[in-house]
Amino acid sequence: MNIAVKLMQKFKDLDNQNKLKVYQGKAELIRKRNLEAWDDGQFQAESLRLQEEAKSGTPLDELLVDAYALVCEASKRTLGLQPYDVQIMAAIALHERFLIEQHTGEGKTLSAVMPAYLNALTGKGVHVLTFNDYLAKRDADWMGPIYRFLGLTVNSVQAGMSLSEKREAYAKDVTYVTAKEAGFDYLRDTIALSEADTVHRPFHYVIVDEADSLLLDEARVPLVISGDSASSRSDGFRFAEVARQLKQAEHYDFDEFQRNFYLNETGAAKAESLLGCGNLYDSHNSHLLTSLNCALHVESLLKKDVDYIVRDSKIELIEEYTGRVAENRYLPDGLQAALTAKEGLYSIAGGKILGTITIQHFISLYPQICGMTATAHASAMDFEDIYALQVVQIPPNQPNIRIDHRHRIYTHKEAKLKALVQEISSVHRTGRPILIGTSSVEESAMLAEALAAAGVPCHVLNAKNDAEEADIIAKAGEPGAVTVSTNMAGRGVDIRLGGGGAQAEVVAKLGGLYVIGTHVNESVRIDDQLRGRSGRQGDPGASVFYVSLEDELLLRFGIHKAVRASRQDEALEAPGLSSKITSIQRIVMGQNFDIHKELNCYSDMVEDQRRILYAERLRILKGEQPLSPAEQRVRLFYLDEFWADHLAYVSYLREGIHLESLASRNPIDEFHAQITEAYEQIPFKINSASENMLERLGGSNDPAEWEKFGLKSPASTRTYIINDQYLQNKRNSWTGTTVFAYWLRTIARPIFKLSKY
Repeated sequence: MNIAVKLMQKFKDLDNQNKLKVYQGKAELIRKRNLEAWDDGQFQAESLRLQEEAKSGTPLDELLVDAYALVCEASKRTLGLQPYDVQIMAAIALHERFLIEQHTGEGKTLSAVMPAYLNALTGKGVHVLTFNDYLAKRDADWMGPIYRFLGLTVNSVQAGMSLSEKREAYAKDVTYVTAKEAGFDYLRDTIALSEADTVHRPFHYVIVDEADSLLLDEARVPLVISGDSASSRSDGFRFAEVARQLKQAEHYDFDEFQRNFYLNETGAAKAESLLGCGNLYDSHNSHLLTSLNCALHVESLLKKDVDYIVRDSKIELIEEYTGRVAENRYLPDGLQAALTAKEGLYSIAGGKILGTITIQHFISLYPQICGMTATAHASAMDFEDIYALQVVQIPPNQPNIRIDHRHRIYTHKEAKLKALVQEISSVHRTGRPILIGTSSVEESAMLAEALAAAGVPCHVLNAKNDAEEADIIAKAGEPGAVTVSTNMAGRGVDIRLGGGGAQAEVVAKLGGLYVIGTHVNESVRIDDQLRGRSGRQGDPGASVFYVSLEDELLLRFGIHKAVRASRQDEALEAPGLSSKITSIQRIVMGQNFDIHKELNCYSDMVEDQRRILYAERLRILKGEQPLSPAEQRVRLFYLDEFWADHLAYVSYLREGIHLESLASRNPIDEFHAQITEAYEQIPFKINSASENMLERLGGSNDPAEWEKFGLKSPASTRTYIINDQYLQNKRNSWTGTTVFAYWLRTIARPIFKLSKY
């Protein structure tokens, strides 16, 4: 097996080298187009010629050399930036729909301008999807002069813009925007009752920045639009108090690996006594059982300052892979209410879900996709399997001379913390800047306290003080700087030696930025992102990870049992241990990939149904069907109404569908069969309800009459992201909620006629 893997890797490396040779040849052709003598008018005339060629159908491949030569010279004139050969090579690969791996500090932002310009020549629009709103605005403002010099338009989309502002931004030749905002705008378009209320035009070509984060880590995250509802105080405080009185082992068993809990008979009796409800499993107590399970889940599984923070009297979830506050993100409705009650805060009641789409499915709406990141190679198979995207590794402009030390592994957490403080104190005395990546807000605060006690001043960067990020990062490369951060500093930031000033040489002589990780992440890519903060553009630097056998990832796989070492303060001398840890990370990445594929099996068919229905909706909205204004409004209204009902049924069905294995049925097949049956009823329901409403309207085309009968868009909507908890519920896992869901679908189906829904 190892031989086969090595042969496959050699083949891929050879293929990568062959591609790079071709790209190098094209880059040399582009360099030979010496345009320094051209005046500005010649540039604009040539750009206009290329636009006319592209719009008349000339293949863009034939225009690439001319277009890229224009961009290179325009960049030099407007920004003073001369693209390196490797940036041009990356730009060629992006146009050819590859996912490029380009090292930190190698200038991905400028590389993206060339394919964005080339593909925008058609007039169909190009989207560059960035990591956050700040980067969308920064990159559009920074690269904007190049596009405008060549006669193209550019803008960025920001959360909070008005409808007209967004429509104008999306109408530009090149639009910088986050995937989430573009996705939310698409969802708003899907419920618009007038074409004038939509902002997107047909999707064309997209460049995805930080592609591994977006296409893999965030891919399964559902974007949601719902009818808004007022703030209300939840009765969840009652259930939160009950959950606090139930003790692990005595009242329920907890499986840390599967992230499930199991209420036992003693626990059920205790809960019934505290709630005063009689048999908790009686049908009339179903809402109590569901609320109690949600309260137990957040009490047992969600930790403050690890999974979420409380700021300004609001719950803010923390994004696992970045350590940042996950803006506009909520747990599924019952869990969010339970978590809010746990912290004694007000709850926002959830409205009816009107539309939803995963980021993966949203990205797939673009006919042409490419992307870029500093860490793609480790997940190359995932990109190819899910998106049919092949990875091309672009060499750095300057060789990477960063020294990546072997993991330092300790028997217990206290020894690791002591060693960390000693190492940081020792290096700090030399004046060398240090960046420490921690696992959580809680750990970053604890390490900062330990450093303060040791007389080492430091800046702390975590989800609680994210507003200070730019200032902290700007100083992180200065002599003597010690920066303690969560994974926030692991992606999307560029730390310059000496702060980018005259002290750069001083820091370089000290060895450059020293990066220390206080744990290894589940994904090798996340570790590599942290390492990549050091050693940019050939700068010196070093990285090392401190690990303890008591770290959560190692405990989960029982490494602490396999290593026969007595408790000690010194690092373990076990050369094979680092490779075992790397193997664990790759196993977890493989497991997550399998889970991702299984989740896709559930969501793909729903997405197929949505696209069929939305294509019909779009034809009605654009007036492509011979309908009167009243008929158009009524059909759009009921199409949205019954799709929202279908989504509610899908969500309800999926809660317990994996328990179909009880009856020896394949859960995915059963899920598909049931949602197909439900979906096939939608056209009949739309036709029937539309006929009845048109009869009541008497065919009136007066919008005021439509309003009277409630044929209007929701007064307000809320967009948010759901953390999909199903990830943790493997097919063979059981919780009170899933047992109840199975019972409800089995017993209540005849009562509510669910099979005919």
